[in-house]
Amino acid sequence: MADSRKPVIVLVRPQLGENIGKAARAMLNFGLVELRMVTPRDGWPNPDAGPAAAGADIVLEKAQVFDSTAEAVADCAHVYATTVRKRGVTKPVVTPEQASAEMARAEGRSAILFGPERSGLETEDVALARAILTVPINPEFGSLNLAQAVILCAYEWSKHESLVQPTQEELLPPAPQEELEGLINHLEGMLEPKGYFLPEPRADATRRTLRGVLTKPGWNHLEVRTLRGVLSSLQRSPKGRS
Repeated sequence: MADSRKPVIVLVRPQLGENIGKAARAMLNFGLVELRMVTPRDGWPNPDAGPAAAGADIVLEKAQVFDSTAEAVADCAHVYATTVRKRGVTKPVVTPEQASAEMARAEGRSAILFGPERSGLETEDVALARAILTVPINPEFGSLNLAQAVILCAYEWSKHESLVQPTQEELLPPAPQEELEGLINHLEGMLEPKGYFLPEPRADATRRTLRGVLTKPGWNHLEVRTLRGVLSSLQRSPKGRS
């Protein structure tokens, strides 16, 4: 049974099976599984869709085909039409972020319409929507492909769901100042005999610069210990040499 909280993705007269597959892949990445299509140009099923879906088979298997856009959204109370142009229809214009927030609060089913790759939605399709959904993009190059448009909308909707976040490494706190001072003193002790802090009038400024370089990264205690080990290794004479 379909999850009525999740928006339906409706591809109106899609042209290429490959693009349908890519759209399905974009959907499943963000938890959307209900795909509807209106008269796909090359019919359905389409053998080119499967490979492009890259494993999103459940979306393709459950996809429904309708003879008209009106039939495809007949059970949806909240319909959004994706287009960069108003096409002579006076409707509210929202971003994917705004639309997803509205859908998350709304009672009843929601649907997002996507037009054919070459021409986009027709005026008759847009007329069925309650709002126009437009992605803010470069006005000099408005050229999102079908899957890109779907993934932008699906991602914004996913922010209202409890999807699993990628595992993040727990960051250790910066090392105590005492340990950092030990690293700085260790390095200064190695550089002093090499004349690094000469000429003498510039020594203090050079030390401050070096301290700033070593302090800026915020090393944790393991990183400081590793750097001390590197310095100690460099201090030792190579094996086999006197």
